Amino acid sequence: MSITKRFWISLVFSLPMLANMILIPFGWMLPGGDWTQLILTTVVMVVSAGPFIKSAWASFTKHHSNMDTLVAIGTATAYFYSIYAMATGQPVFFESAAFVTTFVLLGQVFEERMRNNASNAVEKLVNLQAKDAEVLRDGQYVRVPLEEVVSGDVLRVKPGQKIPVDGVIIKGSSSVDESMVTGESMPVEKTVDDAVIGSTINSNGTFLFKANKVGDQTMLAQIVELVKKAQNSHAPIQKLTDKVSDIFVPVVLIIAILTFLVWYVFLAASLANALIFAVSVVVIVCPCALGLATPTALMVGTGCGAKMGVLIKNGEVLEAVNDVKTVVFDKTGTITEGQPKVTDVVGDEQRVLTVAASLEEASEHPLAAAILKRAKALNLTGQTAQQFQAVEGKGVQAVLGGQTAVVGNHKLLADFKFDAAMEQREAALQDAGKTVVYVGVDDRIIGMIAIQDVPKETSKQAIADLKARGLKTVMLTGDNERVAKAVANEVGIDQVIADVLPSDKADHVQALQKSGKVAFVGDGINDAPALTVADVGIAMGSGTDVAIDAGGIVLVKNDLRDVDRALALSRKTFNRIKLNLFWAFIYNVLGIPVAAGLFFAVGLSLSPELAGLAMAFSSLSVVTSSVLLNKAKIETRARVA
Repeated sequence: MSITKRFWISLVFSLPMLANMILIPFGWMLPGGDWTQLILTTVVMVVSAGPFIKSAWASFTKHHSNMDTLVAIGTATAYFYSIYAMATGQPVFFESAAFVTTFVLLGQVFEERMRNNASNAVEKLVNLQAKDAEVLRDGQYVRVPLEEVVSGDVLRVKPGQKIPVDGVIIKGSSSVDESMVTGESMPVEKTVDDAVIGSTINSNGTFLFKANKVGDQTMLAQIVELVKKAQNSHAPIQKLTDKVSDIFVPVVLIIAILTFLVWYVFLAASLANALIFAVSVVVIVCPCALGLATPTALMVGTGCGAKMGVLIKNGEVLEAVNDVKTVVFDKTGTITEGQPKVTDVVGDEQRVLTVAASLEEASEHPLAAAILKRAKALNLTGQTAQQFQAVEGKGVQAVLGGQTAVVGNHKLLADFKFDAAMEQREAALQDAGKTVVYVGVDDRIIGMIAIQDVPKETSKQAIADLKARGLKTVMLTGDNERVAKAVANEVGIDQVIADVLPSDKADHVQALQKSGKVAFVGDGINDAPALTVADVGIAMGSGTDVAIDAGGIVLVKNDLRDVDRALALSRKTFNRIKLNLFWAFIYNVLGIPVAAGLFFAVGLSLSPELAGLAMAFSSLSVVTSSVLLNKAKIETRARVA
């Protein structure tokens, strides 16, 4: 039975007893008297309080205690004592057992509703998914259910329609509203070869695209899955809460027993009054608020992140972010656009590009794509490369027409003869922020190709935001030092670590961790080890699946400024967790003396039912504190000129 149904049953059967309490001074009594209260309370105990008792008993059999233990003991004590009192002609307080159950369930209903509100961001995304798609089948476009779309299908999208699945445009152009996935309010212009995201809205043009991700492989499905996992995860600080809760219940029971003994034995209170104080102690300190402090803040924080295009995978990331001292960036595709272009060719352009394109055709490096694109633009046809070999961090080599050909950096061409003028030209190009690769044939350098990957427009602002927070920024790249420093100077990076082999990136991150916790931002396959080793791995949403899987935070919009927003949101969420825990602890500490009757002499005391109501509102206050994260502003800083 759901919590809501249990609450309503408890409330309906408790209301007659509430009326009885209010109207007794006016001469009205509940028909049937104590017998009616016994029947009403028994229904509440069996139906509404039953799950608390079962949970408490299950924990007891495993030699543990939990939050339900206190509720079960408090309500059961009030219930069974009232049966004893009824049999011996003494005053009963059945209403205490019923009201405590009602108010505890009231707190859980509030919690459940707040949880549902917190996860609305995810549910809204799911509901925005298209239901069908216009697919090319047998030469005609037909509308089919979304489940029948497969990877490789060609789909047509008209103005105002939702894009059904992820894919790449093959014909036409348009502007697309991606706000429901990325949080970006401005429409994004799309043309041939541009990627489109399922569930986003086509604005003003008709285009055809080829599906490449369907079902649970789409970006929307992955976002939903990531957020759900994050909302169900635990921050390490939760372990402290669990340990406290484990010892909290026995301590509370001891305090309750001492309260009963002091009042009954030493202060000569009646058995009923002594029990009331003891039961009030048990109920008031039920650590429900303590248990809600972490998961509710985690749910709201990750939900906020999803709406901003920042996916936080788990609670461990939230806690680690709080102590990050250094942010390390990959260069290509992270700080820079990741779409390098050939800017200069030194030597016989046609020959140099033909040899380079012949070798790079089998390479997956971003620089290879730039060389191939330039060769294609000049209609140059490469030769068939034999014995192709990629040398990590250095370049590629193969046999072309019986000659050994290489394309790479100084490390690969150590045995080649370098012309002094060529080396001077290389230095000048590198100082301009261009990466230079040499092309050699049979131990002789035949030319150079200069390739430039310009920084993203947002990189300078992103670095400035992080430095304004007092964080150290580092660029970790396999590119040579001259080029790396030129890019670093342009965007404001503090430190450059260049000429790093992909396999060594993780080692450099570990070295930086000796000075404090490190966040690493990257997007490529070769960044995966560093993303994993770093205290906080931040993957760009445009990166490889391997990088995204390795990162603890994913930036859906590929906007480097979101690194600062991700860190700010994570810190706000974790600080809210700490605030929730503080108030939950303080509430329990302050509540015990009042419930135990320490201030009874001055007229300040709590009956079990009022203690239950106070506990319910304690839980509500913690959940409300978490929900207020939705209203928290993530700091934005003045734009850098």
